Amino acid sequence: MDLAAAQGVLKTTFGYDDFRPGQRAVLTHVFAGDNTLAIMPTGGGKSLCYQIPALLFDGITVVVSPLISLMKDQVDALNDGGVPATYINSSLDWPAIQDRLAALHRGDYKLLYVAPERLESTAFLQALGQLPVDLLAVDEAHCISQWGHDFRPSYLALSTVIQQLPTHPQVLALTATATEQVATDICQQLGIAADNEVNTGFERNNLNLTVVKNQDTDRYVLDYLHVNADADGIIYASTRKEVDRLTALLSKRKIKVAKYHAGLTDEVRRQNQEDFLYDRVQVMVATNAFGMGIDKSNVRFVIHAQVPGTLEAYYQEAGRAGRDGLPSEAILLYRAQDLQIQHFFIDQSEMDEVHKQRAYQKLQVMSQYANTQGCLQQFILAYFGEQSQPCGRCSNCQDDREAQDVTTDTQKVLSCVIRLRSRYGKGIVAQVLTGAKNKRILDQQLDQLPTYGIMKNQRQKSVGELIDFLTATGYLQSVGGQYPTLQVTQLGIRVLKGEQTVYRKMARQAQRLTPEDDAMFDQLRTLRRDLAEQQHLPPFVIFSDRALHDMCTILPQTAPEFLTVRGVGQSKLEKYGEAFMAVIREINH
Repeated sequence: MDLAAAQGVLKTTFGYDDFRPGQRAVLTHVFAGDNTLAIMPTGGGKSLCYQIPALLFDGITVVVSPLISLMKDQVDALNDGGVPATYINSSLDWPAIQDRLAALHRGDYKLLYVAPERLESTAFLQALGQLPVDLLAVDEAHCISQWGHDFRPSYLALSTVIQQLPTHPQVLALTATATEQVATDICQQLGIAADNEVNTGFERNNLNLTVVKNQDTDRYVLDYLHVNADADGIIYASTRKEVDRLTALLSKRKIKVAKYHAGLTDEVRRQNQEDFLYDRVQVMVATNAFGMGIDKSNVRFVIHAQVPGTLEAYYQEAGRAGRDGLPSEAILLYRAQDLQIQHFFIDQSEMDEVHKQRAYQKLQVMSQYANTQGCLQQFILAYFGEQSQPCGRCSNCQDDREAQDVTTDTQKVLSCVIRLRSRYGKGIVAQVLTGAKNKRILDQQLDQLPTYGIMKNQRQKSVGELIDFLTATGYLQSVGGQYPTLQVTQLGIRVLKGEQTVYRKMARQAQRLTPEDDAMFDQLRTLRRDLAEQQHLPPFVIFSDRALHDMCTILPQTAPEFLTVRGVGQSKLEKYGEAFMAVIREINH
């Protein structure tokens, strides 16, 4: 088996001229018979590292994938591209599973996707033992490590499975997020030699990272969706309640939106996910229950409306934007109080004390990321053990906003916290400063304080945002668990003494992601959507946005020209070439 054969499959089946970084190295290991670990960023082309060998090996490639919904998408996409693949999971009844096993015996399929839990079934393992399994591809391999951010006990059975299968298949483990510790753990669990690790680095050149701190998040989200009205994206929130609230807010503003969390029925979740994948809705608002391995390639933005628990989870979720390589954006909307939600999740979890402390440390890293003045990409890469230069494109690298002197207002806030003897949280402090007349303020005679109403010309929400800013920048600290109180720090005391000046940058404005698309792209996108609906396939399965942009540049008129479009193989040409070329000819006429 050699790379020349792989290069042929890459072009004729998948429509790509060249391998991406790392793919050639991984395939070299696989063809040499090595157990291999591939660490490549989301959108880096991991799946081709097992799909190409699957077509060249005599036997079957089994892909262990953690999400049932993803399996169907991947199998649909492969079948549409002329690759014989199937899946076996809990969505099928036993007769259907028997039919697929029989078809695998006959050699009708080259790829079989299964969930890790399926491999815990003795009956299924026996059935798998009857098949000529050459390669076991373990997707989202970080799930096997207890040091990872998404450990799944069902993955631990994999090392036993490899020994039990009569063919003793070679192993290819793949992940987008693995610290050095997690990578070592994966290799130990799956019998992979350290020399057989291929790590292409974690940088995503097409992904712009942005942090928006202590602003009105609803206003920012609405502004962003207004200026990017033609872009598809995901908004993550930490709780079901916040997902429901944001969905209602966007729906009220006539934005095509769906939601996804564990409190919805399976049927509603399935329908909402399908509506998003099929471009019927523009925005998916979801908890982290949504998205692992979501294959939708034309997600242009991912917004975290609340702080996630770990930098690994954040970067993996952010990486769902721009899988097709086009410019995309990952935005973190940071408010200090959102850390309390993650604190609560950790407190309520069933983790032992050691794992809880580890979780608190990971949350601290998330806070450091949000508050760093340096390059955001550089911060993330350093966390994964990689040295780099500033990216020049993240919100910190490109921050040219004016800074305003807010020392006087800061002194008012700090003075109020001291007058309240550090016994109250942000809400009461903001109410006292703005002169609120509610029952609690009056009952506790807080309206008698010298600082009562000294900021009554400002909105309570604005004062609350200033308090968030002062907490994030270390002038105040939030103390306590579920109901934290505010305390003035040593840095804050210097401000009160007039030894320190406080500057705050202007609010960050929502930016348009890409230039306005031209008429041809819109028409090609409409044709893609119509064809997708007819065949009940997600539009990106037919062609990615990148392929459509390529068509607008190349303007193919003949079959050989159409084959030069990125992602167009022989099967795609035969199925769709004439329809798309007809639109191009008509516009160019």
